[in-house]
Formats: sequence, C-alpha cells, structure tokens
Amino acid sequence: MRQALVASLALSIAAPPLGVFLMMRGMSLIGDAMSHAILPGIALGFYMAGFSLPAMSIGGILSGLIVAGMAGGVSQMTGHREDSAMASFFLMSLAGGVLLISLGGKDVDLTHVLFGSLLAVDRTALMLILTISSVTLLLLAVTFRALIVECLDPLFLRGQGVRSGLIHGLFLGMVVLNLTAGFQTLGTLMAVGLMMLPATAARFWSNRLEGLIGIAILIAMLSSIFGLMISYHLDLPSGPSIILLAGLAYLLSALLGRQHSLLSKWRKRAAPLDSTL
Repeated sequence: MRQALVASLALSIAAPPLGVFLMMRGMSLIGDAMSHAILPGIALGFYMAGFSLPAMSIGGILSGLIVAGMAGGVSQMTGHREDSAMASFFLMSLAGGVLLISLGGKDVDLTHVLFGSLLAVDRTALMLILTISSVTLLLLAVTFRALIVECLDPLFLRGQGVRSGLIHGLFLGMVVLNLTAGFQTLGTLMAVGLMMLPATAARFWSNRLEGLIGIAILIAMLSSIFGLMISYHLDLPSGPSIILLAGLAYLLSALLGRQHSLLSKWRKRAAPLDSTL
C-alpha cells in the first residue's frame, strides 16, 4: 500500500499538467490514442522477456514514440489531420499488441497489461515511475513558456528561432513516458485517466493556466489517496477506484464549478432577473 501510494502520487504530480496542455491544444482524445499506441511495444517486450518491467517499459516507450512520429509524418506529408492519423494508428496498434501477446503461445491473462495492478508495484516499478515523473517535471520547467506559446501562437515561436515541431515532439515524448509509467499501475486502458480527468475537471474552477495545473494536481492526488483507501477497505480494484473518483470529481465540477458549470450558468441567468425585480 505504501509503494502504491507513492507511485500514484508521483503520477498525480507529473501527469495532470500534461493533461492540461493536451486540453489547451484540443488534443484530449489523442492522449487516449497514445495510451494504446504503447501496447505493441509492451506486448513485444512481454513476448521476448515475459513479465519483465524493464523490457516492457522500453518497448512501450519506443512503440509510443514511433507511432507518434508516424502519425505526425503522415499529417505533415498528406495534410491529414493529426488526430485522425493518430486514431488510425491507435486502432492498428491496439490490434497488433493483442495479436503479439496471443502469439506468445501461453495462456496469458491480459488483465494485468490492460488494467494494471497498482498494489503489485514493486521497487523496480516504483523507481521507474519516480524517475519518469522527475524527468517530466524538469522538462516541463525548462519548456514551460515555449509550450504555452506553441499552444497559442506557433508562428511567433518560430519567429523567435525555436522550432515548434521540436517542442511538439518533446511534449508528445513526455506524454508517452507518463503513459508508459502508468501502464504498470493503471493499465494501458486507464493510464490516460489520471492525466485527463483531473485536467478537464479543473477547467470548471479556473481560467488561469497556473490555476488549472494546481487544481488538476490536487484532484489527482485526492483521487489517488481516497481511491486507494476505498479499494483497501472495500476490497475493490485500486486502479478503477482511483479513476472513478477522478470521474466523480469531473461530474461534480461540471455541476458546481465556478467557471462554465451548470451552477455558474444558472447564476448568470438569474442575475438579470433579480436586477429587474
């Protein structure tokens, strides 16, 4: 439980800021596609070395980077929208990953790969997660301003002598790294949940980037802590418990948040009526 708590908190600090930038870029669903893009590499690592975390993680990182590069290349060469290209590669990646695992010739339970096993995190997995989270935070600190400008005005960034494609590629690389770290704990199907749900929930509470990132991290950390407690006391799977709590936070934010929620819109509609009365 201690190792699971540290692992989930580390992911809660590093992943939500990436989700905020994905949301700002209009790439929220690309995060989900990228989470499946790492599956062929994980499957190849399993096919070659069994349930070896280093082999599966290296395979997942390489697979995610290759798929992201191919989708970007197709988009630039053909003019095809990047999200459409990513969706196409995501479907091929998902099918290829499942096929590779089935070729292992063993009676393999895909649950561990698809849904993770947070309470089975060992020291090797914990060190990998902590390393990836630390590297992500350092890269975000170095590229923070460039990421903001690249979201708002890529032409201005290019005019300053910075290649927007390089920043975009580095950002996608950070997404791949965090999804690879998350597959061990939450699985490939839900690793993106801790990245996107807190970010989208934070949108209902703040319009400032710093506020979005801070609130997203807070929601992710609270979801991780209370999700683990619920899973422990009620004997439920830990990963789905964390993601469902983050989803509950999103629903409550959509209803009661300060910005763009149902409550805030109702108040704006009620205010003119009160003034006329």
